[in-house]
Amino acid sequence: MRRPEVGAVLRRCGECGGHEYGGAPACGRCRRLVDAIVEERWGVFLRQWAIAGGDEERGLAEMVVAEPDRHDWRVVDAALDRLVCPDCDDRLARGPAGCPACDLAHGFRYAAIETDRPGVPPGNEHAIRVNVSVVRRPHVTSDSEVLVRRLLLPLLLVGFLPTTEEAQRLSAHLKKSPPGRRARLAERAVEALADQLSRTPRAARAAVSSPTSPDTPAASPHRSARGRPR
Repeated sequence: MRRPEVGAVLRRCGECGGHEYGGAPACGRCRRLVDAIVEERWGVFLRQWAIAGGDEERGLAEMVVAEPDRHDWRVVDAALDRLVCPDCDDRLARGPAGCPACDLAHGFRYAAIETDRPGVPPGNEHAIRVNVSVVRRPHVTSDSEVLVRRLLLPLLLVGFLPTTEEAQRLSAHLKKSPPGRRARLAERAVEALADQLSRTPRAARAAVSSPTSPDTPAASPHRSARGRPR
């Protein structure tokens, strides 16, 4: 399944009831949709190289990981998935927190190319790749951060980028609320943003540029600094 187009209408997941993609990693269908963002681009990359799989695919993955700054971030993430960590034996960059090889690979993934689509605020693609990374590697991130990242992902995919004020307001709500109520409050806040998105012309959306969460600084629309994890 192709990722949503800019300006697409948000759709509900038939499995978890939330917006598609936003239920990952707990919702199996949303998790598969998030994985497909990476896998679809990898499939295109393989066809460009006329490679069907097997040892050739692994060799291509090793080449990509050795030079992440030359490839789209989805290609880099997919390549990492196809390599085994020498320290923990998990997929490279997906192992437990503190695994030296995984942490190093995770940092270098952010040297990859991030190209904003036409009609989105600068930095939208960076926001998508960070949120996808967090959702696919939730065990090394705080529960509150995963919650915000996963709920915002569907909005980012259709071209939205929260303002600094919106991100700070959401953060303040979560910090003040009891842990048991945070998920519900975050869902309400994101639903309000989704409603705003549905009523905002695309041109107005594209004029806004800001971080995706209060703890994430505004980033380059093309790539992050090499070796700096987000």
